[in-house]
Amino acid sequence: MFVDHVKIYVKGGDGGDGMVAFRREKYVPNGGPAGGDGGHGGNVVFEVEEGLRTLMDFRYKRHFKAERGEHGMSKGMHGKNANDNVIKVPPGTVVINEETQAVIADLVEHGQRAIIARGGRGGRGNSRFATPANPAPELAEKGEPGQELNVILELKVLADVGLVGFPSVGKSTLLSVVSAAKPKIGAYHFTTIVPNLGMVETEDGRSFAMADLPGLIEGAHQGVGLGMQFLRHIERTRVIVHVIDMSGMEGRDPYEDYVTINEELKQYNLRLTERPQIVVANKMDMPDAEENLQTFKEKVGDSVKVFPVSAVSRQGLKPVLFEIADLLEVTPHFELHEVIAEDSDATVLYKHEKKGEDFQVTRDDDGAYVLSGYSIERLFKMTDFSREDGVRRFARQLRAMGVDDALRERGAKDGDIVRLLEFEFEFIE
Repeated sequence: MFVDHVKIYVKGGDGGDGMVAFRREKYVPNGGPAGGDGGHGGNVVFEVEEGLRTLMDFRYKRHFKAERGEHGMSKGMHGKNANDNVIKVPPGTVVINEETQAVIADLVEHGQRAIIARGGRGGRGNSRFATPANPAPELAEKGEPGQELNVILELKVLADVGLVGFPSVGKSTLLSVVSAAKPKIGAYHFTTIVPNLGMVETEDGRSFAMADLPGLIEGAHQGVGLGMQFLRHIERTRVIVHVIDMSGMEGRDPYEDYVTINEELKQYNLRLTERPQIVVANKMDMPDAEENLQTFKEKVGDSVKVFPVSAVSRQGLKPVLFEIADLLEVTPHFELHEVIAEDSDATVLYKHEKKGEDFQVTRDDDGAYVLSGYSIERLFKMTDFSREDGVRRFARQLRAMGVDDALRERGAKDGDIVRLLEFEFEFIE
């Protein structure tokens, strides 16, 4: 089964908690704080595996989490960082943030890696908070929560050349005679329901990958037929080979077919029109084909290269393959997605990490004030409320962020309930 579009959930590991501890060694006066930091949580990393051809594995497992970091220990010992959760994906996988629709990574080369969900940093132990004014703090941070998000995985076949055209014009037959691929061939529409890939070699030793894509029909860019499902696979191709049934056996006009398919490519993605295109006039061994070819050439003019062939009898294929190979030598790769940032070991894109405002103040139906926002929720999750020092530090941080002033502006009075995630507290002037 060919799967090329799935939605999954990924979560980076939480950081380990920092520790509150003190040195209690014999003969060591003034021991002081000795709580270690927590370890960092693991990242969720996607890595390209050349042997994979489909996203089938993600149909059965859709949740991927990395481990959390180890907690800090006494004697100033830090917790161990967690290992990354490395997930194998096929070449040609595009990772998209479901919420923002931003492209997180475009993975094409074997071994290429991208961090999809970052792990949280470890919380600091109490030895980090010692100051001359407070040399023995009973204060430590909890680990930072790992990043979590829903992502869409799209597989776009890695082919140099894409065969496009109406159903039953002979695309599968053409692929089967120029390569070792064995696509299903039948005398009915939509015989091909998944993209087929084959390696083609010309007589002078040049080779390229060719994909036979399911037939397009009018309205394909809006999801009619199988079009929308497989138009994405054309995006990676550098040369488009437009196969046309020149015999007109099915009562369609070859020129109208040509115009219709090009309009579908244009409507789906304007950048597809940048790719060089050659026209293969197939089924030239059939009656009326020669006459239709002359009419077609008159309509399209000299700007379009037309190659008359018969895929069944293998006539006229050599010039087509040479033309494709020549075009590939001068046609660059088309960048599908903007690459935001790179790192020496891995390609890391941070486009999906928009952090929004520090906090927002809203009101619930029961009159309680509700605080929300990335920064304030992160602060809440990293605070240890079981210790008085932690609670006081959290209150100071809220004041510094301007939360107190914002609540007053919204009309909060002494004793009003303020809600933050699952935590409730009273507003005190």
